[in-house]
Amino acid sequence: QVQLVESGGGLVQAGGSLTLSCAASGRAFSTYAMGWFRQASGKERESVAAINWNGGITTYADSVKGRFTISRDNAKNTVYLQMNSLKPEDTAVYSCAGRRGGVWDSWGQGTQVTVSS
Repeated sequence: QVQLVESGGGLVQAGGSLTLSCAASGRAFSTYAMGWFRQASGKERESVAAINWNGGITTYADSVKGRFTISRDNAKNTVYLQMNSLKPEDTAVYSCAGRRGGVWDSWGQGTQVTVSS
């Protein structure tokens, strides 16, 4: 497993932008696929975006396609989520996670993103 710490959350107006970062400890980071998940109050956690080990493959939830971009820098052991054109419905706790062997086995503590209308 890797230890993950998110940062970059906060309060932003609708239409604004935020960039989340997820810093990982350990030398295994580059072997992990990484993802961002979110959980709004009273709702189930959902996958937002994912990226493979070298950044060559990315996937997005339909609700964020064209607005969010996931990227990673293996030299810095960090994965990012650039969020543009934010909407109130994007309000949630955002967590990063690492997947290896088909299992999401490493999770960060989450960071709150609040989008005001």
